[in-house]
Amino acid sequence: MMAEDNQFKIELRHVAGLEFRVKFDLENLDELPVGGGAGPSASRLLAAAAANCLSASLLYCVAKQSPPAGSLHASAVCRLIRDAQGRTRIGSIAVTIEVSSEIEQAVRLKRCLDLYEEFSLAAAGLRQGFPVSARVVNAQGETLHQNPDSDFQ
Repeated sequence: MMAEDNQFKIELRHVAGLEFRVKFDLENLDELPVGGGAGPSASRLLAAAAANCLSASLLYCVAKQSPPAGSLHASAVCRLIRDAQGRTRIGSIAVTIEVSSEIEQAVRLKRCLDLYEEFSLAAAGLRQGFPVSARVVNAQGETLHQNPDSDFQ
């Protein structure tokens, strides 16, 4: 039985170009164990898609198709809730993107911080069903940009 408000986190690391490596939290599988728990659930894939799309959109805007390897690390916290009928649903996804100092110093970053979310296909589509928050931080954890509807404390 899932707690009234449960969450999980996925991690995403930039490899090179627009390639990312995703680490799924498979420890706390309170959702229906589709596939015997052998891989990520659909909700984990959605969280990864949101983090990947937002991260790729930001990197593409800043550095086009050749961002420096290891330019960012992202995490997505997905909050699961129960609807009025008691069914498990995604309540929200909060994505944090930590950029490298090289990306933080990039000339285009300021302009891209105002644009990248508009070009994130996955996050824009998911936002039609539930909140998807996004923020960009530097290596010290200082917020460089946060969307106005963010779910961050």
